[in-house]
Amino acid sequence: MLDVRATPSLIIRPSRGWVSLRLRELWEYRELLYFLAWRDVKVRYKQTALGAAWAILQPFFAMVVFSIVFGRLAKIPSDGVPYPIFAYCALLPWQFFAHALTESGNSLVANERLITKVYFPRLVIPLSSLLAGLVDFAIAFLVLLGMMVYYGIAPTGAVVTLPLFLLLALATALGVGLWLSALNVQYRDVRYTLPFLTQFWLFATPVAYPASLVPEPWQALVGLNPMAGVVEGFRCALLGTAKAPGSLLAVSSVVVVVLLVSGLYYFRRMERSFADVV
Repeated sequence: MLDVRATPSLIIRPSRGWVSLRLRELWEYRELLYFLAWRDVKVRYKQTALGAAWAILQPFFAMVVFSIVFGRLAKIPSDGVPYPIFAYCALLPWQFFAHALTESGNSLVANERLITKVYFPRLVIPLSSLLAGLVDFAIAFLVLLGMMVYYGIAPTGAVVTLPLFLLLALATALGVGLWLSALNVQYRDVRYTLPFLTQFWLFATPVAYPASLVPEPWQALVGLNPMAGVVEGFRCALLGTAKAPGSLLAVSSVVVVVLLVSGLYYFRRMERSFADVV
């Protein structure tokens, strides 16, 4: 006969006040994180004619438009490298960030049934949306390598810093995504502001133009946009642009840390009401 008293039990109570982040739970639910990320990858290209080719076509055609409008017509400088690869190198992290921002911002509402049925750390949902975007990034990155071979551009020793800039892009997307996903549960207006936010953020980021166009005293101000440091870092690491984004990158890194830490605490504070409100 089964001894009920010997059966372990777990009592889940809603948190109160400012709670700990309990990041250890992410490791305990790592399999769920993996399956949710893989589900997002499969659903994205299910029943599509071109499949994973969309990961290449989106930044490629954006690069073509930018090259015609900004490179040929507007004659915007490109730090001494051909404008097409100058633009594509910036569009690569930007497309990853924009997709991660949109997907993570809508992730909690899109997984409403899962949230209301079973307990798991809700942080898994927006994080899985981010990790799924890395597959698109890896596919599109192969095109960038091919363009570098075509234009005869060899990476310098600064290429070893590339993972750090990718990590910075991940942290930026996660920090902003946590804020937006938690706010989207409370205020459904957020989903309508996401397209406008990403469009505005694109032109505020030196994607179509180099940050060197901004006067030196204003470089730190540009760094308040964390994606500015990511984009300039990618160009410096892969294309060997003349000047490393010093003060701009330092300010961007501080902003990313603030966004990520505040986003984590705000998300965990609001997590207690997700199942009731969503």
